[in-house]
Amino acid sequence: MTDYRIDSSGSDKKLVSEILGEAFVDDPVMRWLQPDTSKYAALYRALLTAGHGSRGRTDVCFDGDRAVGAAVWDPPGFRLSGGRQLLAVPRFIAALGGRYRRGQLIEEMFAEYRPREPHWYLAFVGATLHGRGVGSTLLRAGIESVTGASYLESSNEANIPLYERFGFVVTAEVRLPDGGPSVWPMYRAAAGV
Repeated sequence: MTDYRIDSSGSDKKLVSEILGEAFVDDPVMRWLQPDTSKYAALYRALLTAGHGSRGRTDVCFDGDRAVGAAVWDPPGFRLSGGRQLLAVPRFIAALGGRYRRGQLIEEMFAEYRPREPHWYLAFVGATLHGRGVGSTLLRAGIESVTGASYLESSNEANIPLYERFGFVVTAEVRLPDGGPSVWPMYRAAAGV
């Protein structure tokens, strides 16, 4: 396995957006949300502008000098601020166009599945090199640095075994409307619980 390096500064939002845009090019939920893959980096930039990663942890995984993955964790109690969301609206509209409402719908649908107790939210984790340990490296770095419970929403059934290896458990299967794909909320209890 390659020795990857993790940069946890999270300062380069453009780079993180580009990595995630490339990493999710074949993602079923992203395809449902926006079939035009050229808009994905812009969509992730909008999500970061809205506040994801602003107070938590943002990791970029490097293979030598090449960025090959990214993960964004929001801390317990984190809520997107209205002001930041408002600033992001033009970016969301540019990235989603007429599908803007679908993005809002996802947020509304998953509010009821998120744990009520304090938890870290793994908002995004993606790798541009698939099957090479990048996702595992990012998950390990995040889990080793956060304390308490964690939660994520897997948009790809093929990734569930990876998350399960790190202690996450599927809590539901949620089907998106309009012929959309399924999403699996997953929870990882705090160590020792």
